[in-house]
Amino acid sequence: MSRGLWFVAGAGAGMWAMVRARRAAEALTADGLRDRLSALSVGARMVRDEVAQGRADAETDLRERLGMSPDGPRALPVAGDQPTSSSTQTSQVEQAAPRPIENERGTD
Repeated sequence: MSRGLWFVAGAGAGMWAMVRARRAAEALTADGLRDRLSALSVGARMVRDEVAQGRADAETDLRERLGMSPDGPRALPVAGDQPTSSSTQTSQVEQAAPRPIENERGTD
């Protein structure tokens, strides 16, 4: 029984090695290299498309979170659409101006 087992194991290993050698030889031919390069370009194209789709999805999510329009820059009102009263403009300027940092102890 043991001789038969070793015979089958040897025959299986020989077939495996033969198949691996044939695949390696086919990969190094002109057609094999051409196939591998075309597969590489298809893979690179697929990765590029996936990255572009992910970037577009992330940009859409970010624009939604920031309240921006999906097609372009933030839709701010035009200067002519805002009320032109000086008190409104002054309060907007005061709100936009940076406030001085106060000392934590309250004295300087």
